Amino acid sequence: MTDLNVEDLNKAVNTQVFDYSTLKDAAALLKQGKLVAFPTETVYGLGAIANNETAVRGVFQAKGRPEDNPLIVHVSDISQVHDTVANVSPLAQRLMETFWPGPLTIIFPLKEGVFAPNVTPGKKSVAVRMPRQMETLLLIEMVGFPLVGPSANLSGKPSPTAVEHVLNDFSGTISGVIKAQSPISEIGVESTVVLADDEQIVILRPGAITQNMLKKIAPVVEMTASQQLANKDVQSPGVKYLHYSPEQPVYLIPIEYTVSDWLKEMDKQDRKIGVLADEKLLKALEANKSFYSSYSLGSEGDVASATRQLYAGLRYLEQSSCEIIFAQALLDDDAGHAYMNRLTKASNYVL
Repeated sequence: MTDLNVEDLNKAVNTQVFDYSTLKDAAALLKQGKLVAFPTETVYGLGAIANNETAVRGVFQAKGRPEDNPLIVHVSDISQVHDTVANVSPLAQRLMETFWPGPLTIIFPLKEGVFAPNVTPGKKSVAVRMPRQMETLLLIEMVGFPLVGPSANLSGKPSPTAVEHVLNDFSGTISGVIKAQSPISEIGVESTVVLADDEQIVILRPGAITQNMLKKIAPVVEMTASQQLANKDVQSPGVKYLHYSPEQPVYLIPIEYTVSDWLKEMDKQDRKIGVLADEKLLKALEANKSFYSSYSLGSEGDVASATRQLYAGLRYLEQSSCEIIFAQALLDDDAGHAYMNRLTKASNYVL
């Protein structure tokens, strides 16, 4: 196996765009230790073969990701989990059978010597997911070993939900990216991450697999980021560091704010304003005030659309050269929890 040389990341490379018909070429690069981004139903992942320490190091370096931040491993079949982790609890097995392939990551006890040590830096556990994206499942099968796949963005920035987002961050840096058949990821935020031991499900990161869905399988609790930081063995990938933020300051506008309240807050600003909101609110604001740029989250009350469009909207507004972003809050209930979790982390100010 040819390792990725560390100095390769300092040289411009030809970033190839693959599709379903050229997956074998992408798989060949991954087997050589190269980096290839791949689509999933959540966000695009930055892929490297998970048993190649040098290739995995390249993922950290390309992203500018701190090397103590563990990576999620992606498999193409449940049998790969049994082959590569130390133990699968009965509860974890039920979760896999119920929600895989899909946007659920499960923390398993680490089997020593299977994955490159920098996949799980200093930890006794490994996070594993089986994505729902057909192209990526076939890709992993072709490679013949699981892939790491943190979000394919520069660390701290909004995650990529379209091939253009990946190219904006990594064109000339990574060997390739696989273009999905759909223009934007189906879900649009990262997977739910859970720990499944002792007949209880612990949510470490919220996502499309919600607490109410998980409660049908077993009792559920959600562990806060501060609780996770106090227990390094169960910490979810990404907990220690800031995420999802564009260059501009983001103001989170509470759900109870009326159009009049929005306008009052906008009048306080002397900077170019970008607005991230649903179509109804955008039209009401535009009827009363002009602003620099806007991005629609979709129809009013469509939580799935808002979640799917969140990162795309933040990236669009960042590139629009607005100077400040006003973003619409949703109800932080079971359906809106993942959206609010990511938007709160992206926000500099909550009004």
